[in-house]
Amino acid sequence: MRRRSLLVAAAAASLALALTACASPAGKTPTETTGVAPTANATSPLTGEVTVYAAASLRAAFDRISAAFVAENPGVRVPPIVYDGSSTLATQIIEGADVDVFASADQKNMTKVSDASLTAGPPELFATNTLVIAVPRGNPAGITALADLAAPGTAVVLCAPEVPCGAASQTLLGNAGVIVTPASLEQNVTAVLTKVAAGEADAGLVYATDVIGDDEVESIVPDGAAAVVNTYPIATLTSSRNGTSSTNEAAAAFVAFVTGPEGQRILADLGFGAP
Repeated sequence: MRRRSLLVAAAAASLALALTACASPAGKTPTETTGVAPTANATSPLTGEVTVYAAASLRAAFDRISAAFVAENPGVRVPPIVYDGSSTLATQIIEGADVDVFASADQKNMTKVSDASLTAGPPELFATNTLVIAVPRGNPAGITALADLAAPGTAVVLCAPEVPCGAASQTLLGNAGVIVTPASLEQNVTAVLTKVAAGEADAGLVYATDVIGDDEVESIVPDGAAAVVNTYPIATLTSSRNGTSSTNEAAAAFVAFVTGPEGQRILADLGFGAP
């Protein structure tokens, strides 16, 4: 009888140890904690923190990429990514913002950062995008083409010319010979889409990727859109407050993840073209 009791106690102790070993902080599984299940590379030795500034049009893609990257590299922390117009981000970086990785929606604004000697190496191209006409759900103004944006009384919202989506919009409209007087000029593409979705504008020019999954807007692919392509570069920066080699390696690993198979799959799933 005593021997049987000892065997039961030993079995209970073994089970308790097994459960303890499998548990994660606060009783959550790794998937519940990060939102992404760890992969086979979850034993990565990389550590540190990677601060990322990215163009507003990359929000959905980079949120997914960040989660997948951390799942593969649990020793690395990626704080919430800062999203805005590429020109705004480039200015902040040049003025001394502590950033490890910059992803721009055009090469012009990346060049500004490179010319200030703030990129750690040559930028790498990782995605492309084109423009569409976004209209509120139901298209109340009956927009069908770029020429309709010039009709009297049509409220059109565009990105400011210094922003990549604004420069592309000017090129697209110029190629079509369409002159538009915008109701407002916004500093990033997200602001344009927000106004259109809210019915504050009859139409706006945004990236094709911005309208995917947004039930509040509809989109029209205008003639000539395929000829106006934005190319996205990404680079690690030398302006980082995190000067340790481990963090520099982590930043380089983040860039490699974006340009690698998994990052490219995520970008393609969200409508981005290959570089």
